[in-house]
Parts: sequence; C-alpha cells; structure tokens
Amino acid sequence: MATAVNESEVSRQDEEQNTTIATGFVQEKVPPGPLDFEEAPDGGARAWLVAAAGSSIFFCCLGVSNAFGAFAQYYSTHQLRDESPDNIAWIGSLSAFLQFAAVHGRRTVVIRPAAVAYIFAIMMLSLCNKYWQVMLVQGVLMGIVMGLLQFPAFAAVSHYFDKKRAAAFGVVVSGSSIGGIVIPIALSKMLNSSSLGFGWSVRVIGFLITPILVFACVAIRARLPSRTSTFWIPAAYKDVKFLLIIAALFFIFIGMFTPLFFIPIYAVTRGTDPTLAGYLLAIVNAASTFGRIIPGVLADRYGRLNVFAFGGISTGIVVFCLNSTTTNAALIVYSVVFGFVSGTIISGASASISICTTDARDMGTYMGMGMSISALGV
Repeated sequence: MATAVNESEVSRQDEEQNTTIATGFVQEKVPPGPLDFEEAPDGGARAWLVAAAGSSIFFCCLGVSNAFGAFAQYYSTHQLRDESPDNIAWIGSLSAFLQFAAVHGRRTVVIRPAAVAYIFAIMMLSLCNKYWQVMLVQGVLMGIVMGLLQFPAFAAVSHYFDKKRAAAFGVVVSGSSIGGIVIPIALSKMLNSSSLGFGWSVRVIGFLITPILVFACVAIRARLPSRTSTFWIPAAYKDVKFLLIIAALFFIFIGMFTPLFFIPIYAVTRGTDPTLAGYLLAIVNAASTFGRIIPGVLADRYGRLNVFAFGGISTGIVVFCLNSTTTNAALIVYSVVFGFVSGTIISGASASISICTTDARDMGTYMGMGMSISALGV
C-alpha cells in the first residue's frame, strides 16, 4: 500500500514538473510561446499610433521608390543621357530588389540607425553625377536601408492587430501612396520647372522626410519581446501555402514595376510634357491609396488570399494595356486604373503571409524570407 502511494506521489510530482515546463513558468528552460502573451488589442491609441508610424516610414521609403520614374526621366536627359533606358532602369530594379529582400526584418531596434543611414544616402545622391555613383547610392545603399526600415515596421504593427490586421496593413502601406503623390510632384516640379537643379531638389526631399522619420522612430514600438531564435525559419518552407504565396508574388513583381519605372519616359515619347509625365506617377499613387485601404478592409471579411488573388490578376491584365494608351487622357485613365489594382499587391501580400504564422513575433521574419525570394522578380 505504501509503495502504491509513493508511486502515485512521484507520478503526480513528475506531471506537475512537466506541466510547469510545458506552460513556460520555467523561463530559463522553455521560451514563452504565443499563448503566454495577451491577445492583440486590435485597436486603441497605442496600436493606431504604431500604425501611423509605420505609415510614415512607408511614406518616406516607398514614396521615394515610387518616384523612380521621375528620376529616370530626368537622368535620361541630363547626367545619364549617354546611358540607355534599360541601364537606367537597372538602378530602380536593384533598389527594389534589395528593398524587398531584407531578411533582418523583425527587430524594431534597427529602425533608428537605418533612418539615419537613409537620410545620409539621400544627401549623397544629391552629389552623384555618374552612373556608377547613382547605382551605388540609389540602387544599393538606399535599397538596403529601405528594407531595414519597412519590414520591422510591418512586424511591429502585426503585434497590435490580429482580426483587423489586413486593414491595419492597408493603412500602413497607404503611406507609400501618399508619399508617392507628394514626392513625385515636388520632385518633378523642382527638376523641370525651377532653377534648383538636381542637387538641391534631392536635398529638399531629404529635408522633407527627416521630421517624418523622427516621428516614426519615436512612435514605433514593439509590443512583444523579440524571439531569441535564428532570423531564418526553415520550417516555413514546408508550408505549401507560404510557398504558393511567394511564387505568386514573384511572378507579379516581374511585371508590376514596369509602369512605375517607364510610364514617365513612355509618356514623353508620346508627346506629353515632362512635368505632366512626372505627375502621372502621382496619379498612380493617389489611386493606389484607395487600392490599398479598401481591399485591406474587404480582405478581413472576404479572405486575404481572395483579395490578393484579385489584385494580382487585375494588375497583370492592366500592365498589358500600357501600349494601347496613346493620348494624355488615356494615360491619365490608365494611371488611375493601374494605381488602384496594383495597390492591393503589397498590403495584400503582407496580409496573406501573416496567415502562415502562428506567432506574431515571427511576422517580420516570414515577411523577410518571403520577400527576399519574391524580389528576384523585380
């Protein structure tokens, strides 16, 4: 009888010890799992402030990136006039690839030094007058630091939203559309209709985004502690859904950036005024503001993958229609339609990737892993 009691006591103690380890109370042995943290608030002042900070980062990064068409149009007639349009486009392609290929995308601590490096890169760009200089600064340096700014912002926002995550991502990415309205118009006006010249035009853009990045650096804050695991999660590539999303985004990227890079140059060849050609990018980005927010809200109701698929198919169809636009009116209508349908891609892809993660702390890592492969299509 005593033996049976002792065995029962030992069994009970072993069960309690295993339960303690499994539930994470022994912190030094088992890292906390996703169930050990409070649920995402899905709203509130702090959550939306972080979303606003993320939107500010996208204003500064993708706003400049989306203005590359204005840069390319100016390069083709000034300091890089001896280079072919294809060679000039490689600058934007490399920048976009490095921007989306950042794999260190989960720690918000990198945002502050990356913001400083980004301002430095813009100021250095204002001094460039040779192809290799522009490629090194705008193609390589700016591409890398933009990736280090964007993905940690996405990761931080995902900590605060769960059920409304697609809508929150739509708000964040809409910052790039707003930046894509302001920056191309300002840049085109300064480059083509003023005596500032290239150097001071680019510096003015740097002065414009500096206080916005300062706000983002102060406001953005992760809610969950960083994981101590490696920044690469090989198990993610065993998820068929994750692989299919990456493959879809790869093929979308192959064609999606063509209008963004070439529409100003194409418009000028059709007789459009260079200033109006630069404004076409602003029209694209204005339309994409609605294309990123509205589908983001609908995605939480009708399915994130469904909205992403709609955006990808629609964008592919519209890209093929570019050569059919031969008048200013047609170019403006095309810019509106392309802006709206392409606006679903980045926010839709981010929301779709988020359904593959079981821990919100892995969101930035999944984003970096997925985009680093998909960006090869750029």
